[in-house]
Amino acid sequence: MTRVLIAPDKFKGSMTAAQVGAAVAAGIRQVLPHASVTVVPVADGGDGTVAAALAAGFEAIPVTATGPTGEPVDTTYARRDNLAVVELADVSGLLRLPGGTFAPMSATSRGTGEVIAAAIDAGCRRVVLGIGGSAGTDGGAGLARALGARLLDADGSEIGDGGAALAEIATIDLTALRNRMADVEITIACDVDNPLTGPRGAATVYGPQKGADDTQIAALDGALAHWADVVTATTGTDHRETPGAGAAGGVGFAAVAILDATLAPGIELILNLADFANHLTDTDLVITGEGTLDEQTLHGKTPAGVATAALTAGIPVIAVCGRNTLPETRLQSAGFKAAYSLLAIEPDINRCFTEGEELLKHLGTHIAKHHLTQTTTAPHPALNHATH
Repeated sequence: MTRVLIAPDKFKGSMTAAQVGAAVAAGIRQVLPHASVTVVPVADGGDGTVAAALAAGFEAIPVTATGPTGEPVDTTYARRDNLAVVELADVSGLLRLPGGTFAPMSATSRGTGEVIAAAIDAGCRRVVLGIGGSAGTDGGAGLARALGARLLDADGSEIGDGGAALAEIATIDLTALRNRMADVEITIACDVDNPLTGPRGAATVYGPQKGADDTQIAALDGALAHWADVVTATTGTDHRETPGAGAAGGVGFAAVAILDATLAPGIELILNLADFANHLTDTDLVITGEGTLDEQTLHGKTPAGVATAALTAGIPVIAVCGRNTLPETRLQSAGFKAAYSLLAIEPDINRCFTEGEELLKHLGTHIAKHHLTQTTTAPHPALNHATH
């Protein structure tokens, strides 16, 4: 029996990972109705992380927490035994900004800390936190406060939320936080290596994506440096240059410096949670994908992680995507046998968004005919080419 494993990430703004997988699977089954086709939605630590855990059999636990600009939001963490999977993007992320209005100076990670606190209070002692997609640049201060830290100004009053307020910190009291987190293990799903401050830091590199102008970026970078100074004076260790400290507006820094967290590649964590290695057993072909295949894909994103795992097991890998900017030589060197994009068969980008599932079904049919049957057809002349 032909066995196919489909392990895609979401097509951002268009389809969830589960929808992508289901569409490709439907296309394959049109050609090979008796094939064994398994869909394992995955993610790399950004939005879709909790969905990937739920698809792997975790339980959904609803929580109401503080959104990035203070409004309550309904979110969910995933739980299995004493392990919780928390997704920053779904509580403190850009997608949670009311009306999509940026708040670069005041957006907070407090809600993410509240979700972690809820999981700990419910008995979880291990937490995997995916930190992609943050709306703010608060150095993880909001997260730390939600877990018990007190951030005080020179008058002994609590500072406000957001990155700008970090400039006012005089002292930090971590007593309650340390008591609460004493027996809790935190692992951060992180796919960037930026430091906290400087030209490659959280504010400079990611601030523009969160609506910060040049003046605000400079102010945020200075505030983060001051935050790092105070944290270092409190803990005795300076983590501002730790690779990944600048992730999620500096949440990576607070996680390592204050929570003693471990940073790890997001896709590797999610594949482990999904028991991906066992899914590869007796598999003939692996199909992965994401919305855009580009150079970033090859540096820790979902398709690259899936391809590495599959190739280690000696299984060929094919990618599907909305848009592909990688030349065939780069795809082959990364281990992909082929890559098929929606734009190669439908040049109207709006239709790729609105009719994506039907187009992916078509690609699934093509993959089945060309890669999974003994009598293969010639590939569509545009399918395997980069689409710019």
